[in-house]
Amino acid sequence: MAWHWIASAWGSPEGWEFREYAPTKPGPGEVTIAVRAAGVNPADAKHVAAPRPGQQLPVAIGYEVAGTVVAVGPGATAVTGPVSVGDEVLAFRVRGGYATELTVPAEKVLHRPASLDVEEAANLLLAGTTAAEMLHTVGATAGETILLHGASGAVGSIVLQLAALRGITVIGTASEARAEDVRALGGIPVAYGTGLRDRVEEAIRSLRRSGIDAALDAAGTDEAVEVSLSLVSDRQRIVTVAAPRQAEDHGFPALAGTKPESAAFRDAAREDLVTLAGRGLLRVPLSRSYPLSEAPEAHRFLSTGHPGGKLTLVPGPESGVTEAHAGSHDRSGSDL
Repeated sequence: MAWHWIASAWGSPEGWEFREYAPTKPGPGEVTIAVRAAGVNPADAKHVAAPRPGQQLPVAIGYEVAGTVVAVGPGATAVTGPVSVGDEVLAFRVRGGYATELTVPAEKVLHRPASLDVEEAANLLLAGTTAAEMLHTVGATAGETILLHGASGAVGSIVLQLAALRGITVIGTASEARAEDVRALGGIPVAYGTGLRDRVEEAIRSLRRSGIDAALDAAGTDEAVEVSLSLVSDRQRIVTVAAPRQAEDHGFPALAGTKPESAAFRDAAREDLVTLAGRGLLRVPLSRSYPLSEAPEAHRFLSTGHPGGKLTLVPGPESGVTEAHAGSHDRSGSDL
């Protein structure tokens, strides 16, 4: 038997249920994973907060995990090649990742490089593929200067790293407290708030550039949208993952993993991101880990808006309940 979190009613994480269940045996093209770490994302709660088309209760929660293969179905092949019992893997866009064990299609599974920390692996692909798609959508290329709103967040931190690898200069908005985090990843930090456009223009002058080539919004604030629109004339070179309504109103792209074109791009980007992370060229900022049984508490902390990095759920060695009261492990001091 295994344990997992489900939403048996639409609503907040406080209403979720932690239940014992029997994972299905892997069928053709499937593998079963003993979960060692599950990534925590705002989408996990958002997608069970209210009824969604095509989704029925109960809903198993969680979209990305890292762990060990414990069973393999006939003909199962991971994205990165043949898969066997004992392989260390990560899986993305699965259903029910907040679990001690789950069975998933092998097409969602990639081998985890030994050099990639298991908690980083569990948090890499939702933020990583989103960041990659943002850069792709605006067509950012070497030598250009882009404005990134929410530069110190999970998606923003990966945008910074991918941009640096591609020779793209990033001016990134963040709080003053997180400015050094942005600078450490190759960005030029500017504080958000009143006067943001003036500070961005000052940064442009300091770079001796003529302007901003594209703007990426991972913050979703009115300020982010207004400043982007004022600095980038081509609205196809503005993109958001956090302000879909404003995007519709002003005619610029809004991304979402549920859109077929986004899903296809993100699937294609997975293997390259894992390779970069395995080579130490891409790091996932980690903040805290929680016992799996404390998933609602992790989301309460995430909802503060200032987690300082990604959060992880870690099953106990036996049932996921063993460490239920062990308390969270603060990783906010880990380097990036």
